[in-house]
Amino acid sequence: MKSIIRKSPSSGSQSPDVWGIYEKDTGSIQYLVADPATKKAALIDVVQNFDPRNAGTSFDSADEVLQLAHDNELTIEWVLDTHPHADHLMASCYLKEKTGAPNAIGEKTCEIAELWSQYYNLPGAFNPRADFDRLFKEGDRFAIGDLEVEVWLSPGHTLGSITYIVGDAAFVHDTFMYPDSGTSRADFPGGSSADLWNSLQRILSLPDDTRLFVGHDYGKGGREAQWEATVAQHKESNVHLSGQVDESEYRKVRDKRDATLALPDRMLHALQVNLRAGQLPPAENDGEHYFKIPANKF
Repeated sequence: MKSIIRKSPSSGSQSPDVWGIYEKDTGSIQYLVADPATKKAALIDVVQNFDPRNAGTSFDSADEVLQLAHDNELTIEWVLDTHPHADHLMASCYLKEKTGAPNAIGEKTCEIAELWSQYYNLPGAFNPRADFDRLFKEGDRFAIGDLEVEVWLSPGHTLGSITYIVGDAAFVHDTFMYPDSGTSRADFPGGSSADLWNSLQRILSLPDDTRLFVGHDYGKGGREAQWEATVAQHKESNVHLSGQVDESEYRKVRDKRDATLALPDRMLHALQVNLRAGQLPPAENDGEHYFKIPANKF
């Protein structure tokens, strides 16, 4: 496997080195975030590969990210996700097993789990408090080496999405897209364009030179995948937000666009895995794992 990998170097004290690793099948960007001084690092939103044609899973992408960390002599301290993803399966538990590092996500994942247990008609099937070592809430702080990380609740795409702010880097998941592609959809269960607007505006309140690292890119117009732009660049040229766009205008555009979008082809498989921190549903009496997919539900 040969992914697009780019390094965004530290700008100095309290600024991390950031590697973005592009996963082509789902347009996802996985992140390796490191403190240059201590060589301690975190993984963010790493993908578990999935083939919808045969429901086959593998950890090729995760292994590639782990190899990148090894090649740069980094020690993984955290396995992080920003939300229960709808378009790819997460690799959280696999990475926890491989690295010995704790895994974490936002505490409102518990509310998302309750919502989706109803959609799957699987009462009590998901227990994020058991499957994740840490459930972050708004304002929590922790460290990657000597770098302080602050957690912001950033709902809209999901009700429980969180942003990780590490010095001059912010991992903003499915809020912003690259400036020429605007912002992310807000029509999934628990999503809200009003919440997304507020999350976007809060992120834009960060210093202008803050590097924003997004969750997805689809190579608009055939260009190469991109995932990093500053707050200043988004203010100047984000196609959904630049100029004098107000909340009403933004939400009208966002909601109209969302009404035309199909569900991600992995969504109904992904949520029942991601709400288990990347673990497949429990094996049945034949030793095999089976997905449960609601018909005609969406």
